[in-house]
Amino acid sequence: MRRFVHCFCGSGHIARGKEHAILASETSFTANEVEALYDLYKELSSSIIDDGLIHKEEFQLALLDNSSKQNLFADRLFDLFDLKQDGVIEFEEFVRSLSIFHPNAPEAEKLAFVFRLCDLKCTGYIERDELRELVLALLNELDLTLSDDVVEAIVDKTIMEADFTGDGRIDLEEWKAVVARHPSIMKIMTVSYLKEVTLAFPNFVNDTEVQDSDLASR
Repeated sequence: MRRFVHCFCGSGHIARGKEHAILASETSFTANEVEALYDLYKELSSSIIDDGLIHKEEFQLALLDNSSKQNLFADRLFDLFDLKQDGVIEFEEFVRSLSIFHPNAPEAEKLAFVFRLCDLKCTGYIERDELRELVLALLNELDLTLSDDVVEAIVDKTIMEADFTGDGRIDLEEWKAVVARHPSIMKIMTVSYLKEVTLAFPNFVNDTEVQDSDLASR
């Protein structure tokens, strides 16, 4: 029986190693980083509900140190990480989504991710009401208060500058053009939450003794 259990556990470890190697080949992470991410994932996925899955409350706890606080950006990040849209984040989803924030991830992927973050209705456009909601949420995060007239002026100016087609909304190509002219926009949009992801889920290098070559050969 002991031999059977040992073989069963060993085969599971090998299968996990192969899964990690595949994730490393398809993301910006090395196999070593994926292995370290697995340890972090196990910790996060058992912080409130010990079922091997990251629930929204656990995700918010990691980002905000609060599992119940309502936050637009945290909600959107969870939705984007939840690739299957089933209300939980599995390990593969965790790695693939987090790969966007890796220093070696293509800039185009980062830009597209921020656009999707702002596309609150998931229509492929950032519409005026969405932009207003984002501005208000950002001001709230910065503990700033502006009058409705000033907020509307910010929204109007942004739409006017970005909306080349004149349809009253911003598509991905228009967003790319705006960011190209104003690269600081990416920094503004990532100040608290896109940047916070890399702080809550650090750069995992050297967090494990497993070597890339060992994982690749499993």
